[in-house]
Amino acid sequence: MQKLTAADPETHSPDLVAENLAALQALFPELITEGPDGVAVNIDVLKALVGDKTVSDADEKYGLNWHGKRRARQLALTPSTGTLRPCPEDSVDWDTTQNLMIEGDNLEVLKLLQKSYAGKVKLIYIDPPYNTGKDFVYPDNFQDNIKNYLVLTGQTGEGGKKLSSNTEASGRFHTDWLNMMYPRLKLARNLLRNDGVIFVTIDDHEVTGLKNLCDEIFGQENCQGILIWQHSLQPKGYSGTFSVHHNFILCYQKGEDFELINLSRTDENNKNYSNPDNDPNGAWRTGDVRNALYRPNLIYNVTTPSGKYIPAPANGWRWSKETMANKIYSGEIIFSADESRIIRKIYLNNLDGRTPETILFGKDVGTTRDAASELKDLFEGSVPFDTPKPSALIQHLVSLSGASGSDIILDFFAGSGSSIQAIYQHNVKDQKNLRVILVQLPEPVSTENTEQINAAKVCDGIGKPRTIAELTKERLRRSGLKIRSDNPLFAGDLGFRVFKLDSTNIVEWDPDNDKIAETLEASIEHLKTDRTEQDILFELLLKLGLDLCVPIETRKVEGSAKQFHDLHSIGGGSLLVCLSQSIPQADVEPLALALVAWHQELKPAGDTTVVFRDSAFADDVAKTNITAILQQHGLKTVKSL
Repeated sequence: MQKLTAADPETHSPDLVAENLAALQALFPELITEGPDGVAVNIDVLKALVGDKTVSDADEKYGLNWHGKRRARQLALTPSTGTLRPCPEDSVDWDTTQNLMIEGDNLEVLKLLQKSYAGKVKLIYIDPPYNTGKDFVYPDNFQDNIKNYLVLTGQTGEGGKKLSSNTEASGRFHTDWLNMMYPRLKLARNLLRNDGVIFVTIDDHEVTGLKNLCDEIFGQENCQGILIWQHSLQPKGYSGTFSVHHNFILCYQKGEDFELINLSRTDENNKNYSNPDNDPNGAWRTGDVRNALYRPNLIYNVTTPSGKYIPAPANGWRWSKETMANKIYSGEIIFSADESRIIRKIYLNNLDGRTPETILFGKDVGTTRDAASELKDLFEGSVPFDTPKPSALIQHLVSLSGASGSDIILDFFAGSGSSIQAIYQHNVKDQKNLRVILVQLPEPVSTENTEQINAAKVCDGIGKPRTIAELTKERLRRSGLKIRSDNPLFAGDLGFRVFKLDSTNIVEWDPDNDKIAETLEASIEHLKTDRTEQDILFELLLKLGLDLCVPIETRKVEGSAKQFHDLHSIGGGSLLVCLSQSIPQADVEPLALALVAWHQELKPAGDTTVVFRDSAFADDVAKTNITAILQQHGLKTVKSL
């Protein structure tokens, strides 16, 4: 039985450095060498492989550079040892929902989601801080970001630290913002499917930096466009400068598999189509029959039904003589009453949808005023969030992405929760089952800040801590209830599972040299005593790469002395778990046989992993026995925590 510890790869998010080294070694074995700190890449060999014999690391290169970029890149590659703890009490429809709301630092959360969701997300939409001087920019800690997060949010008993905005007076104003965005976008790209796409909203403060950043991370060739969203209609007071009415939305595809979806045609587009001759093909409008450029092979006379000739235009017809005859025969080409003109029919039902445009007008996709109105409807006239986005805007982007079925949509700067309300509404309108993963930092709000008074009052009114994350969850609850009330026949998913970022459930080895005996005794139990069985179960899902909404079944097996053991089947039997705190010798065989019987009943398609609590067994003999019984019946992979 393999014992899982805090040092094992299974208890960490993916080691992206190791994976990158392995990929390089597979392509170019000669690149990998040994350095003073272990495995390294021979830069001189790499230069030779690409034909570069002169350039050095010190030479200037084209691209966006800033102080801390190398550290930011390393930060994205550093594994997380944290976990996500389930919070059913904060959730809606916990047992059935496929949506997630995760409270925590999005950098660590993105790392933790890598195993379970890499290459599975169809659309990422984010509305990050615009770096206006008032935004909070998260201060990452390269050494221990989980501890840094718990201290900053006051969850360690150390009182927390004051979170401050990134002011323009800072000497690292743009640098701090880039250092925050870079690792998050790097990790986000890993989660996208090959046909996935990301939309990022921004204003003119950082649009240039963001464009350069995305060009580097996603590839300049994958930029689908920069959209301009008209966020307000009313002119602002005269200040001697322009009245700004727009934000930008950057659109990048993951790869060439992505296809931008055309828009539906509207009555405005169709007003020139009619059917005066009752054509069975439906409404049509006239089209050009002349060729734009001179083509001598397309110059010929056309014979009308009565035998008249219509001479070719100066540049010739659009089609060959044979094709023209076929179009006349099919009725696509007709003649005027006096047979002096050729009339081409362009049928409405043969047309594709409208090509998406880069300018998004507020009247079509909503404005910030519309977004505020949506919040007022939910919060009794109050607007607890600053600069929310209208749900119509996000629905428009979802339509462009081509998301369908049970595709996953990710928003790791969830803020007001507009994303999930937009997806709820989109699912109702189009009868879809799109899934959403939201991530939001529990950023404090205070009555001392005039812009946060409404937010703090809402938190007080619902008896929750004064944080943005609590407001996000409340918006999800209220929007789900409203949509259900407005659409009583809709049977789709309007719930969400809440998880909170925390340190791992596994006790890490941290010896006290002055108290070695006590440290060894305390380390007998490898799982933290203040964590629940459910906490441990979901960490297993994360570490083994399973969906956090995967079906979980539980059965009770009676043991000796009227003790019951809970057995958990996850993902139809791909993972079987027993986390009983004590498994007496007398229970080893019946427990193993119960797992075998359940496994045979479930008949999972792939291999099954069985996991126990390591400290539950009296000795190694009991562990060896239960492992042997399971392996005799085909359950080869047995591990302990």
